[in-house]
Amino acid sequence: MKVLVTGGLGFIGSHTVVELQNKGFEVVIIDNLSNSSIEVLDGITAITGVKPHFEKLDLKEKVDVVQFFEKYNDIVGVIHFAASKAVGESVKEPLMYYENNIGTLVYMLQEVSKLDKQNFIFSSSCTVYGQADELPITENAPIKPAESPYGNTKQIGEEIIRDTCKVNDNLSCIALRYFNPIGAHPSAEIGELPIGVPQNLVPYITQTGIGMREQLSVFGGDYETPDGTCIRDYIHVVDLAKAHVIALERLLEEKNLSNYEVFNLGTGKGSSVLEAIQSFDRVSGKSLKYQIVGRREGDITAAYADTTKANDVLGWKTELTLDDAMASAWKWEQKIRNT
Repeated sequence: MKVLVTGGLGFIGSHTVVELQNKGFEVVIIDNLSNSSIEVLDGITAITGVKPHFEKLDLKEKVDVVQFFEKYNDIVGVIHFAASKAVGESVKEPLMYYENNIGTLVYMLQEVSKLDKQNFIFSSSCTVYGQADELPITENAPIKPAESPYGNTKQIGEEIIRDTCKVNDNLSCIALRYFNPIGAHPSAEIGELPIGVPQNLVPYITQTGIGMREQLSVFGGDYETPDGTCIRDYIHVVDLAKAHVIALERLLEEKNLSNYEVFNLGTGKGSSVLEAIQSFDRVSGKSLKYQIVGRREGDITAAYADTTKANDVLGWKTELTLDDAMASAWKWEQKIRNT
């Protein structure tokens, strides 16, 4: 069975391609290489022994999207990762984010709606909840006004999919709301490859650990949390990737209860920034230099998932710990720096 993964050379996409191929799916990747590297293809092949089909394509070009689906009209499922994802950048470049994340989603859904098998997995985010009123966060928590254009594209994306599902009974969609994906494949063949200064905590930690950065800035030490730093639900990217395969199988086996479903993907456990640093120190044997600085605009105090629905309805749960994820991220960092 042939599955399309857009953004399949990115961080979460590449790990999902590996898990799909491990389950025997034939994978076609679309990626425009704007925030990824063609070498990732070699990493996927090294792990699985199978080279996925790859099409370098920009989903903003509608004609190219139409032609792609004419060529690959036997696709049975689409997992849609392709999007711009830096919160700070989205505040500065809102129109770019709306074009990249919304225009492309519309083109994808228009073409998927022409297929015989219309199964669509959407890469969403816990940013749709903002600062939730209650923790842990269930799927029924209210959607808050977005803190950034990036977060807004995930909210709007979900609304577009829901509206489309209402009028197309043949289309089955699942939106997966991730919490904070970290780590790398245990083989260290693929991992997170930030271009420039990392926007996410763990690559910044590992780059500081390896000596690329002088010290880590911890944004805010005065939050209403046990140690004063923000709390997040850090999920190992391999666990997260496996959830996408299970979600796709749910649609292929027609186990979905409605044609639009939503699941939170996290561990159910919140960890503070300082706890994440302590985890790195444990697995690396280092003592990371960090400095607590002022709060960063748009950061919420705490977010962690209630995973009951994902566990009981989807039939998925995390297996790997924060230390497992941090150890794999450190192994990956050492490999790419050749130390």
